[in-house]
Amino acid sequence: MDVRSQTKKNYTREVWFDGREVSLERQDIWGLINNSPIKKVVVSVEQRRSGHYPLKTELITEIRHIEHLDDITGDETVLSADQNLLDSAKQRGYKTCIFISVEGREAMEQSWQDALKYDYVLVDFDLPTNIPLELIIARLQGRETVLLKKVKTFSEIEVVFGVLEKGSDGVLFTGTDFNEIMKVSEYLTAQDIHDIELHPLLVSGVQNVGMGFRACIDTTGMMTQEEGMIVGSTSHGGIFICSETHYLPYMNLRPFRVNAGAIHSYVWMPNDSAEYLSDLAAGSRVLCVDTAGKARELTVGRVKIEVRPLLLIKGAAVGQEINVIVQDDWHIRVMGADGQPRNASLIRPGDELLGYVCEPGRHVGIKVNETIIEK
Repeated sequence: MDVRSQTKKNYTREVWFDGREVSLERQDIWGLINNSPIKKVVVSVEQRRSGHYPLKTELITEIRHIEHLDDITGDETVLSADQNLLDSAKQRGYKTCIFISVEGREAMEQSWQDALKYDYVLVDFDLPTNIPLELIIARLQGRETVLLKKVKTFSEIEVVFGVLEKGSDGVLFTGTDFNEIMKVSEYLTAQDIHDIELHPLLVSGVQNVGMGFRACIDTTGMMTQEEGMIVGSTSHGGIFICSETHYLPYMNLRPFRVNAGAIHSYVWMPNDSAEYLSDLAAGSRVLCVDTAGKARELTVGRVKIEVRPLLLIKGAAVGQEINVIVQDDWHIRVMGADGQPRNASLIRPGDELLGYVCEPGRHVGIKVNETIIEK
């Protein structure tokens, strides 16, 4: 089973903001939208006529009458529940989105068939169950039509994007709560996860440093043998610690776990941030990387902290001194520069591991430009 192919998104989710119920006087909301990663905004014809929107904004205009099409210009999208109006819009060369309110099985079956005629389909359901969404996702897989679900809260977005492990292609967010919109904005920012560049790290020293607290990061996802996390004692880089997916003679494998290291350590997270292992908790998001530097986000299910003998591994990558302190045991695996796992207790000076180097300087895990010396 290719766990990575099932969990890593291979396309960008569509997130539209429904501005039709937001008056143009609500500058707090419009200011937040205008300065957020949200680009696609649904408006009424009246809002379109009276509002001024940033150049980045891609308008989706709801039309209710044929003459409303005269207000649409350029390569834009028209939204309507009226198929006749959408057919006229198609004839004029506009992208089209049909809105369908699904009530009952017959309506659900008809909805996906109608959806195939248009670029987008926006669905809403009469009941809170996700079963009809699952059915429509299944019917539309492999089709060109983009499926969006109407939602009101950020938590709904996370659920909708997880349905059938695939989720809908996007959502229309209809909420007007400022804090909820902030969560959506932060979520979109976090989805912009960039791959990282890994470098060979030449080990210069290995030392048992006595007993201490170490943390296992248990996630709600599954990792492969090529995946793990970046962990280090300093803000300017870390070392690739493997997931527990490699042979253990007396234990079952734990593909959801990374036995990360001493609790003072940083673990790298999305948005080029880092967090102390001691500060992680259920719901935290951490960065999972593979040997090629491909990165994805995983959610922490729990952090298990116990007293264990600890091992200091230090070395240099691209001229930068880096170290990590891990549990001193044979079953802890650290990724070698050749993409093969190494048993922590067998690592010696002269060995090459996989390391990550970044600019130094962090305050509460966020990178800042400051003078900082870490030893």
